[in-house]
Amino acid sequence: MGDDGVPKYLRSNVIVEPLVDRFYAWLHTVAPVQASMNLAFLQLPLLESYLQSPQVHIAASNNPDLRGGYFIDIPEDRADEVAELTASIKRDRAGMLQFAAAVAVAEELVRHNATGFDLTPLYPKLPTALNGLVELAYDTSNQPSLHFLEPIVYHSLAFDSRRQSFQLSLDDGVERPFILSTPRLPGPDVLDLDLPLTHAGLGELTASRIRPVSPTRLREALELTDAQAVWLDRLLTDRPALSPDRHIESGGRIRYYGHACLVLQSAEATIVTDPFISTDNRRGDRFTLDDLPDHIDLVLITHGHQDHIVLETLLQLRGRVDKVVVPRSSRGNLPDPNIALYLRHLGLPAVEVDDFDEIPFPGGKVTATPFLGEHSDLDIRAKSTYWVDIAGKKVFVGADSSGIDPVLYRYIRGHLGRADMAFLGMECDGAPLTWLYGGLLTKPVSKKMSSSRKLSGSNAAQAGDIVVELGAGEAYVYAMGEESWQGHVMATTYNEDTYQLKQIDEFLSWCKERDITAEHLFNKRQWRW
Repeated sequence: MGDDGVPKYLRSNVIVEPLVDRFYAWLHTVAPVQASMNLAFLQLPLLESYLQSPQVHIAASNNPDLRGGYFIDIPEDRADEVAELTASIKRDRAGMLQFAAAVAVAEELVRHNATGFDLTPLYPKLPTALNGLVELAYDTSNQPSLHFLEPIVYHSLAFDSRRQSFQLSLDDGVERPFILSTPRLPGPDVLDLDLPLTHAGLGELTASRIRPVSPTRLREALELTDAQAVWLDRLLTDRPALSPDRHIESGGRIRYYGHACLVLQSAEATIVTDPFISTDNRRGDRFTLDDLPDHIDLVLITHGHQDHIVLETLLQLRGRVDKVVVPRSSRGNLPDPNIALYLRHLGLPAVEVDDFDEIPFPGGKVTATPFLGEHSDLDIRAKSTYWVDIAGKKVFVGADSSGIDPVLYRYIRGHLGRADMAFLGMECDGAPLTWLYGGLLTKPVSKKMSSSRKLSGSNAAQAGDIVVELGAGEAYVYAMGEESWQGHVMATTYNEDTYQLKQIDEFLSWCKERDITAEHLFNKRQWRW
């Protein structure tokens, strides 16, 4: 290692992969209720399936037609390590597994015994693992449900920060295995740190992107062994790679960083939406972490799907962000975890908003606006679009919201005026219900039912209705996982005949006929005024 006393910067292409029990950490694998369910009913059975037939999983992982499927992409000669991981989960996460089993029992109890009469007699029949953590309730149609007291569940056996760790590596442009299926094993090309994601050392490491720190200090902060400390030469560099034009001195600017990530700037403030940002700055075909301003006023999270609240990016921004704005959940509904609680337990400054709540920032404000659909018709409230007033522009950030009821956008325009620019998602043939929510379903659904309830945004007609109702003069469609650095999260494959792309082309033609400036975004784009 070089001179440990000379301050250095974190290299541009350092990846921080957050892990829980070696699986990629995201909302449904960290928030305790959903994490317990996914561990018991998805991840553990997946590991056991691999151990029964590693060759089947490896073959499926290499089949382009099965991209994004639940197959473990780990060579057969490492099956013993998968077996060790499986055994450790069964041994060390017994509390979580017991909690998940209790949820399944309780939901069955409620389905068969809550018939519109007094629910009090059911409480003594609940599994002991749920005592003090749930409430039973009816809606006004006498449909019963189980509600979780989420803040308390974070203090139960269902949540254990000792599950957490992170891997550091260098982005070489090679696609990583799919995050929902393949656990991350140790290897020569990664540095494993068995530390919680809130560990102060991780904050010091990521802060060194913009403020140099001595390797000696980092070694101490990260509690590195002698063998691990050798990695610092690979992670650090003498010079920062920060882009000289990352700030602006006047007017306004929007930069598209890929997928649903926008960076909206004025001379006074910076707003970032759904940050999912590449760490590979070698190609010049994208904006990366190097292009971000040093300080970010607000991060706006539209919803809890793994491609919109990307923890590996958020952890790199911790300490640089004033507030992470998230939509308020329905409080205790199984498929609708509280995003603010989740982020706060990871050391991020989250604040919740309801529809039409306003968050001011220097020289402007953000207004939360409603989000329709895209969640397989589940009762999920933690989703929001946003209206950003910045540097004289009114910008609608639509994410994956659907135009299934265009009158909604008429109300938005009535409340906030006419939009100058609208950014929309058009993944109009999304994955089925069970692809993302299967681990939470304690009552099986048929394949036909699952396929009818997709994670779909707007099609061409619905996107057109949104633009008309908002009065937008410009409309931009996000890329749908098409950017090369997003495969490990998105696992999408398109060709010229793909329905989604045809719908985007139809929408762009519709806009052209009406003199509406429109574009299908890809990789990078900039607007300046």
